[in-house]
Amino acid sequence: MALRLVGLSALLAILLGLTAGDWGRGATTSATGAWRPLRDAGLERTEVGAARIGRFIYVVGGFVSPGSTTDAVERYDLRRNRWRRLPPMPVAVNHPAVTAHRGFLYVYGGYVDSSFSPVTAALQRYDPRRNRWVRLRESPTARAAAGLAAIGRRLFAVGGAGEGGALTTLEVYDVVSRRWRSSAPMRVPREHIAAVASRGRLYVFGGRQGARNLDVVERFDPRRGRWSRQPSLLHSRSGFAAVDVRGHPVVFGGEELTPGGETIRPVELFDPERRRWRQLPGMRTPRHGLGGAVQGRRVYALQGGPTPGFDFSGAIEFLDVPGRLLRR
Repeated sequence: MALRLVGLSALLAILLGLTAGDWGRGATTSATGAWRPLRDAGLERTEVGAARIGRFIYVVGGFVSPGSTTDAVERYDLRRNRWRRLPPMPVAVNHPAVTAHRGFLYVYGGYVDSSFSPVTAALQRYDPRRNRWVRLRESPTARAAAGLAAIGRRLFAVGGAGEGGALTTLEVYDVVSRRWRSSAPMRVPREHIAAVASRGRLYVFGGRQGARNLDVVERFDPRRGRWSRQPSLLHSRSGFAAVDVRGHPVVFGGEELTPGGETIRPVELFDPERRRWRQLPGMRTPRHGLGGAVQGRRVYALQGGPTPGFDFSGAIEFLDVPGRLLRR
């Protein structure tokens, strides 16, 4: 009887701890592999971009209610579970592509207003040490809902929506020479994609053509200058996020484009050695137009719309990817 009471007491303590931790200031573990919430951002928005530098995650741009484009920048402190407003971007954009590289935050392209036209070729850089934004040389191609990833000293801008529709275009920015050059295009034109650098290669996931979501995955090898087709996503999706977790890309979020469609709950991890996709725990709050960030094995989903269209959220939630899935 005593052992039974101890067991029940321990179980009750765990359950109470999980409930309190859900909304506490410093949730630190992802119980039973589930997504957990942290403190909401000051702004509710969608179609944002995000990236982590050190102990901070930066969320930029997007739409705020009732659908106006914002130049707002917020920073989330991973240690203190706090948000802070930072100086605005020089150019307000929604649907930007964002990456971090060598301590700088880069924001590329996007739409400049809610009419989804025109698109911009602007490349904006934020220096956290100086707390200052600068505009860099624009790319040859203006686009929105594209991908941006850093490999070595270069930024790779790929796909997206141009004035004429979905693109295959790949353009490369050298952060030292500050010059753009064109490179080999993707095989499949698409926008509302997610892109990530993993093990020295550029992955581009999903996206859409017109009103159709895609499950296409292509990988670019900068050393060979070639694209290759990879195993398709388990779920076709667009308007989603991707991060690299120790050499394993993880994709999450997005929206269905069919009538009555919803935001997408399933989360997927790609094992490049076995060339297969694995299911991870589904999102606690499925969203599209969200930002993604990663620290170690922890994946963060930031803001975005809980339902398709103009819907807004300040939510930030995280998932700890099981270490057993990351072994080579």
